[in-house]
Amino acid sequence: MNAPALSNLSLATVRKPLNRNLVIAISVVVFHVAVLWAMQNGLLRRAAEIVVPAAILTRIIEIAPPKVAPPPPPPPKPKPAPKAPRPPPMPVAVREPMPTPAPNAPSGVVEPQPPAPPTPVPAPPAPAPPTPPAPPRLVEVTQGETEYIRSPRVIYPSLSKRNGEAGVVVIAVYYSAAGRAVRGSVFKSSGFERLDRAAYEAVMASQVTPFRRAGTDANTEYLLKAPINFVLE
Repeated sequence: MNAPALSNLSLATVRKPLNRNLVIAISVVVFHVAVLWAMQNGLLRRAAEIVVPAAILTRIIEIAPPKVAPPPPPPPKPKPAPKAPRPPPMPVAVREPMPTPAPNAPSGVVEPQPPAPPTPVPAPPAPAPPTPPAPPRLVEVTQGETEYIRSPRVIYPSLSKRNGEAGVVVIAVYYSAAGRAVRGSVFKSSGFERLDRAAYEAVMASQVTPFRRAGTDANTEYLLKAPINFVLE
């Protein structure tokens, strides 16, 4: 029974190295197959592209020297202060020599001169004469103070005659200095409009003698109250 046990041990010893070599061989084959597949798919190239630039960038960053800040510019030189102008030279007073007295001039105390007469003060101007009062603009006159050059020609309205209209109309008429009627109005009415209008038209066409009064001028007006009587026959 020992012989079969020894044979089994030898077989187990032989199988163990064979299994290890087989595993190594299979691993090598799988690794090469993986490498070939990676090369075909570009995975190794991409890995190289990623790793190499990172190494180069790391080297560039390590080699680049640090930047040095430029020194600050020197401060500007202070400008020299402007020189103050020299003052002009002061004039030098020259003393005139005293006049030499004449040899025959009398010596002694000089008598004072009499004072000059006072300047007469001019008399104040005479006051201006008072301004004469302005001439009156209106003077009232009566029929006895003037005469008609052209008397009022009164026309009795025929309709007023038929209607029995009668009465007295007083017209206030304003004459100029030349005696012409300038304006007028009904001072007292007869009670009938036709009679009042007929009296007004007759008086405004009249003319009196020119007025000559002291203290008046050409702009003075003369008021005359002229009565006109309408009587039925």
